[in-house]
Amino acid sequence: MITKVYDNPTIYKIDVPLPNNPLKNLNSYVIQDGGESLIVDTGFNRPECKAALLEGLQELNVNWEKTNMFLTHLHSDHSGLAPAVMYGKPGKIFMSKKDYDYLGWILNGNRWDTFDIIYRKEGFTEEQVNWLKDENPARGFEPDYYFDAEIVEDGDRIQVGSYHFQCVYVPGHTPGQICLFLPEKKLMLSGDHILFDITPNITSWVAVEDSLGDYLDSLVKIRKYDMETVLPAHRKNEMDVYVRIDEIIHHHLIRLEETIDAVGEFPNAHATKIGSCLKWSMRGKTWDEFPLSQRWFAVGETMSHLDYLIKRGLVEKTEDEFYGYKLTNTAEACKEKLNQLWRAYKK
Repeated sequence: MITKVYDNPTIYKIDVPLPNNPLKNLNSYVIQDGGESLIVDTGFNRPECKAALLEGLQELNVNWEKTNMFLTHLHSDHSGLAPAVMYGKPGKIFMSKKDYDYLGWILNGNRWDTFDIIYRKEGFTEEQVNWLKDENPARGFEPDYYFDAEIVEDGDRIQVGSYHFQCVYVPGHTPGQICLFLPEKKLMLSGDHILFDITPNITSWVAVEDSLGDYLDSLVKIRKYDMETVLPAHRKNEMDVYVRIDEIIHHHLIRLEETIDAVGEFPNAHATKIGSCLKWSMRGKTWDEFPLSQRWFAVGETMSHLDYLIKRGLVEKTEDEFYGYKLTNTAEACKEKLNQLWRAYKK
């Protein structure tokens, strides 16, 4: 299904289904002007996604001689179909260097084993890790191969007809996510950096010291842009973007305070135990009833919050057969310091 969502430039949204995934769908945008097209994100590398995307592109009658693709970030629901859709076509695939390199690290070798080892040390059982190898939506729907890409970075411009979209580097959700901004229209395609009825998952990435800190800094950065229209990669936008940014920042303050309380109550516990103490949107289910694949994401987000606290001297990490975490002071003192740090994220 396609929907026209913007005039001048003309932008259509293709609703790409994400089967068996709580996100439900991806908003793949197609920007068109002067006979040129730019496809923004693709959906998972699976037949249902491919059929919906190609059907939408056919309905829009894209001219493949004048069509490029832009990937906001490396996640499979955004990049999975890139090489399949662009194979044999003259157009370019644009992507940030950080995410492109990271995707290559994952695809050029069984790098998921690295994550499996980490999650085992954070409290997942061997049986759970093995089950997730087939059932985790984060893996299995990646691109078929490591495709060629045109690297773009912060401030670079991508032309579509008479319009020049500015690349806005916003690491955090992934190591190198990029949004697209059209200054003269105050139009932002926000990828997963800003979502409006769900909070973007911020996980702990291998070789990234502080994903949450990066993400919060990126929210402060993008808040300085003059935005009137924001097109997110999932679901709808029905509220003021600046209000939403403040909501997300506040959400992470509350999550960090909950993390401090959990670490204080269960010193030397691993991230799975700590994550089980936090408040998640589980529709009335207990932690143990929460689908294992979603617990995997929740533990990854718990790890990113622990990383944030470690970098700022509020938590210490011990490494043995399992990882463990403990506060460097009382919970009250840690939360007081956290609230002092939080002033940097307020207007």
